[in-house]
Amino acid sequence: MRLKSELYKDEQNKICDKLIDILELDDNNSITLYQLDNDKNKQKHILDLIPDIRKYFSFSTIIGASEPEKVQRPWMSIIRQISKVKYKMLSINYYQRIDKNTRKKTMKYYFS
Repeated sequence: MRLKSELYKDEQNKICDKLIDILELDDNNSITLYQLDNDKNKQKHILDLIPDIRKYFSFSTIIGASEPEKVQRPWMSIIRQISKVKYKMLSINYYQRIDKNTRKKTMKYYFS
């Protein structure tokens, strides 16, 4: 029996491209966790990919796709695993400036 990664290489690349389009990365190919947490529309679009993910990926390691109700951020699990198809994801601690006097500690994710 062949692996899904061999059988559905093109479909996996297309889903990865859709995911990156949904994220709307900045000029540095990055996005912050703060932005993702506060954008319900992006979260919904990512979760809408679950039927395709289940069809074209081995989703045992993608908890967000196999059991989304068991994790706090199922869309983050999906982003981490699906982006591996074409990108290397690097995460760093980041301080997001909210307003003049307020900064919030968050994570920043770079895709290369």
